Amino acid sequence: MSAKAENQPPHDSTTPAREPWPSPVIAWYGVGLFALTLLVLFTNANVFNLLIQPIKVDLGLTDVEASYIIGIAAAANSLFILPISRLVDMMSRRLIISIGLLTASISNVWAGVSGTFWQLIAARAAGGIGGAGNGPATFSILADYFPPAKLPKALAVMNIGFLYAIAAALLFGGTLIALVSGMADVSLPIVGTLRPWQLVFLFMAIPELFLAVLMLTTLPEPKRRGIQAALVAAGGARPKVVPIKDVFKFLYKNRAAFGPMFAGLSINSLAMGTAAWSAPFFERTYGWGPAQYGIIQGFVLLLIAPIGLIAGGMLAERFARKGRDDANLRVVFIASALHLPFAMLFALMPTPHLAIALSALNTATISMGSGPQNAALQVIIPNEMRGQITALFLLCFSLIGMSISPVMIAFLTQYVFGAESMLRYSIATVHIVLGPIATIVFWYGMKPYGKAFSAARAWH
Repeated sequence: MSAKAENQPPHDSTTPAREPWPSPVIAWYGVGLFALTLLVLFTNANVFNLLIQPIKVDLGLTDVEASYIIGIAAAANSLFILPISRLVDMMSRRLIISIGLLTASISNVWAGVSGTFWQLIAARAAGGIGGAGNGPATFSILADYFPPAKLPKALAVMNIGFLYAIAAALLFGGTLIALVSGMADVSLPIVGTLRPWQLVFLFMAIPELFLAVLMLTTLPEPKRRGIQAALVAAGGARPKVVPIKDVFKFLYKNRAAFGPMFAGLSINSLAMGTAAWSAPFFERTYGWGPAQYGIIQGFVLLLIAPIGLIAGGMLAERFARKGRDDANLRVVFIASALHLPFAMLFALMPTPHLAIALSALNTATISMGSGPQNAALQVIIPNEMRGQITALFLLCFSLIGMSISPVMIAFLTQYVFGAESMLRYSIATVHIVLGPIATIVFWYGMKPYGKAFSAARAWH
């Protein structure tokens, strides 16, 4: 069976795919709200990375033990993302996002009053569960807000929230840490004495609560598009949810297109855990504390982060206008290739300013592929499978990049290189080994992806 036949479902008048697209005002409001949500969620995650050194000292942890606290949120996220994604394909997606934000807010309060390793582990796990539905629900809604040709730019703009989260965490998180570090310990009734890093968690719970209310009360839920007529029941009724075995069957039939996308993301994600160790790297290598590093790196990323995202979205649109069906994955390949020298070298620089500069260029170039990579997946998935397949895709990102990878870096530093001061060589090694492999995988996947995109036009 050809790739086109495998990916192209029948189509009839029962699917809503021919209805007008939502108003651009509504669609771009959704982009802005989702970007703000990403900003808040990932700011909190990155502020935690800034705090890992004082937490490590206060709780008397080793690098490996600290890496468990870093990775537990992503591990919990990975455990719950698939079951929650099935709900994404059958119920209100904005409700799922709102409940997740409320859970994340509660988890930050919990972390703020935690005083032991296991309490912090539990609080971080709750936060991971809260974020499990955000990605699948967000991507599913946006794919119903924008036509396929415009989706890469929309996702690129939304992902500004992700990169600005890193900058905000470093800039405002660093400033906040500097402020509370000068404070004496705070004693509260019932809770007891709180250290400065615990106060930071309590502050971070506020915006998540606000966004949960805003999401539920102001975001329109769009009609679902791209539903396969073959899976629409008699009378136009839509099945509650596609069985997971059918999802995997679809992925297997279209493995030539999906395989390189999943494999490339997984390999790149295995290297991205180095970001969790950036603050300790600058402190151990150059003597910069988390506040100093956060403020300087935050300003740099605030200026440079959007450049790669917008450039990637525009480049994907340009390739699409020229008739390239592989436009999205082609941009991912280009971004993966361009970032290699910066990723390989920044940790080996002799001065912190050179390291900051190369790290920022690494972020800007690899982020070119963020919007097109997410769009590439959405436009070749039928709506009724979109939440579940997106969850599998994000599982690679969260489980590997945010859970396994930080632990891998810690093990390399502690057991291979043998000293905390050698962290820089763990970071460089991971990028040198994994970066070229991911680039080759994306190149290999461009042709089959183009065929899958061409076949999917029938139900866009």
